[in-house]
Amino acid sequence: MLNHIAIIMDGNGRWASERNRPRVFGHIKGARVAKKVITQAVQLGVKNLTLYAFSTENWNRPPDEVRFLIQLLQRYLARERHHLFEQKIRFNVIGEYHQFPSVVVEEIEKTVEQTKNNTGLNLNFALNYGGRQELVFVMRELSKQVLQGQLAPENITEALVSSELEKRSVGEPDLLIRTSGELRLSNFLIWQSTYSELYFTPVLWPDFNEAELLKAIEAYQKRERRFGLTSIQLEMISKNKKNLNSTSLKNQIASLNDESSSSEVFQNQTEIYNYPQGNFLSQGGLK
Repeated sequence: MLNHIAIIMDGNGRWASERNRPRVFGHIKGARVAKKVITQAVQLGVKNLTLYAFSTENWNRPPDEVRFLIQLLQRYLARERHHLFEQKIRFNVIGEYHQFPSVVVEEIEKTVEQTKNNTGLNLNFALNYGGRQELVFVMRELSKQVLQGQLAPENITEALVSSELEKRSVGEPDLLIRTSGELRLSNFLIWQSTYSELYFTPVLWPDFNEAELLKAIEAYQKRERRFGLTSIQLEMISKNKKNLNSTSLKNQIASLNDESSSSEVFQNQTEIYNYPQGNFLSQGGLK
């Protein structure tokens, strides 16, 4: 089963407008769908689920809608906290949630505290979250370490940035789902989703259900995640029964390259690399 699913829950307002209802009606229905998806993720054995609940750009919406979204979040946490605990869900938040009203911050922190020792699904709510903003924060923190002599600039690597991001955010999603037919990430996990499988569906979030989630997972399972490798390399790595993600592949690739020099599996590739230049050019290669 998937280790990490991330979802951009989009289309609440359009769903309500199509029914001649206020936009907030769509948000209420969307919250109910989120609860069902969370429960299904638990049942499927998903380890991490990240939901894009409130972006930094959402502050630009009409003030009444923003206030409603914040109140909806407050009520949701107060009402569902005991359900999260019963299902052994560990609740976490990424984003600058301290900018919400204090009563909402209290509900968030109370939920995080009461579920922190749970061992089931890791449920991450992205609240007042922006992917660019979190990258800026990490760059500032690393810059401070450089200025203080604690870190050499040449030691700033992709692995280090990923590690710093994971301390304040989440790891890499295997599958990133966006509803409503929009084909963009909208500032969501822009670093972490580099090698995520993207699944876009025209289904509006309030219409998203258990069957739609299974459809997305089925589409994911039919894909081959190569991370820049060949299918043959992936086959060799899979024999070691190791989970693939972009941060853990480097050591495996190094080991793989050491083994491949004497491996019959790579015989054809080696022959291509060693192809006589004269013959290659005379047969029409690299014209």
